[in-house]
Amino acid sequence: MLRKRSPLVICGAFIFVAWNVVLLFVLMRRPSSPGTFNNQDKPGETEHRAEGGKFGNIMNEVIRVADAFEAELAAQKKILQQIQSHWSVWDSKDGVIPEKSKSEVEHTAPVVIPILVIACNRVTVKRCLDKLIEHRPSAELHPIIVSQDCGHRETSDVIGSYGSQLTHIKQPDLSDVAVPPQHKKFQGYYKISRHYKWALSQVFNTFSYSSVVVVEDDLEVAPDFFEYFRALHPMLKSDPTLWCVSAWNDNGRDGFVDPGKASLLYRTDFFPGLGWMLTKDLWAELEPKWPASFWDDWMRHPDQRKDRSCIRPEISRTLTFGRKGVSLGQFYDKYLRFIKLNTEFVPFTKMDLSYLEKEKYDESFEKEVYAASLVTLEDLKSGKLSGSGPFRVQYSSPDSFKSLARNLGVMDDLKSGVPRAGYRGAVSFLLRGKRVYLAPPAGWSRYDPSWS
Repeated sequence: MLRKRSPLVICGAFIFVAWNVVLLFVLMRRPSSPGTFNNQDKPGETEHRAEGGKFGNIMNEVIRVADAFEAELAAQKKILQQIQSHWSVWDSKDGVIPEKSKSEVEHTAPVVIPILVIACNRVTVKRCLDKLIEHRPSAELHPIIVSQDCGHRETSDVIGSYGSQLTHIKQPDLSDVAVPPQHKKFQGYYKISRHYKWALSQVFNTFSYSSVVVVEDDLEVAPDFFEYFRALHPMLKSDPTLWCVSAWNDNGRDGFVDPGKASLLYRTDFFPGLGWMLTKDLWAELEPKWPASFWDDWMRHPDQRKDRSCIRPEISRTLTFGRKGVSLGQFYDKYLRFIKLNTEFVPFTKMDLSYLEKEKYDESFEKEVYAASLVTLEDLKSGKLSGSGPFRVQYSSPDSFKSLARNLGVMDDLKSGVPRAGYRGAVSFLLRGKRVYLAPPAGWSRYDPSWS
C-alpha cells in the first residue's frame, strides 16, 4: 500500500514546492509604487529625498512581500494538513492506518459491532429482525447480517423484504452431514454447527469485522440491547479473563430476578449463548478446532473455556420465542418461556463498569456470598426468614446441587461441572423477594468436569 502511495506523495510534494517558488518570484517582481516629490524642493534635496523615499519604499515592499508570503505559506500548510487527514482516511478504508495515527484512530473512531442473525426455516425471523431494527441506534455502527441455512424459500422472502436494511447471505452447502450411525437423529445439530462455522468465518474472514454479536432467529431483543453490548465491548477486548458477553440469564425467569436492578451485571463461568458477543481473536482460536456438532456444549468444555468468564445481566436482554427447533422444546415449557425481558433502558455506556474487573469482582463476590447467612432449604421455604438477604444454601456434591436446584426452582444441569449462571460455583437468584446464593463450601478452588 505504501509503495502505491509513494509516487502520489512525491508528485504532491513537488507541486507544493514549485507553486511556492513561482509565488515568491511573482511577488518579488511586482513594481513598487511611484514616489511623490515636492516641486519646490531644491535639486539636491529632491535627489536625496528621492533616494531616501526609494529606499523606504523598497523596505516597505519587502515587508509587504514577506507578510504576503507568510500568509500564503500558512494557507498552503492548512491545505497540506487537510490532504494528510484525507490520506489517513483513504488508507484506513483500505485497511492500512499510518503508524503515527493508528492509536489516535482507535481511540476516536466509533467501533462497528455487527449483528449476525442465524436463520433457517422460521418465517417468524421477522419478529427478531423488526425488534433489531426498531432498537438499533445506527445502521452504520450496527450492520445486520442474516445468514440463512436450509434453503427455505418463504423465510428467504421474508429476509429479502428488508432490502438495504440488512445483508442477506446464504449457506451454500445444504447437503446432509455424514454422522455416526448412533447420531442420525442429531443430524440437525451437525448442520447447525456447520452453519455457525461458515457464518462466523464470513463475518471475520470475508467482511473483516473485529467483533460480532450472534443472535438466533427466534430471539427478541430488549430496548437497551445495543447499549449493553457497546458498553461492554472495550472490557471484552482488553480483559484476557473474559471471552464473551451474553445478553442471557439462564435463571432469569420472572420472580427469580430483581426488577429494581436492571443495571446489575455479573461475571459467569457458564457460557450462556442466546445473544452473545465474541472477538475476531477468539474466533481465530476456535475456528481451527470447531466441532462437527453440539457446538454450545463444546464451548463449555474446559479445553475451550480455559478458566475464562462471560458477562451476563441480572435481567435478560433477549427473549426466546421459538419453542420448535432441533432441541424439540427442551427446557422451553418449564423455563425459557418465562424468562423476563428487560424493558427499562439502562445507559450502560455512561456507567462505571469497573466493578466487573476480575480482581475487584472476585473480592466483592466472595465477601457477599460467604458473609451471607447459611440457611437450609426448609428455612427458605418456611417463610420465617426476615429481611431481603442475602442467604446462602450450601451444596457439596452434584446430587445435592441438583436436588437443591430443583426444589428452589432454578436450572439444575451442570456442564463440565459448571452450573448455569454460576460463578466460582455459586448461583445467584431471587426467591420470594430474597437474594439467595446456591453455593459450594467456602474455599472453593476449581470445577470438577466429572460433575456433569
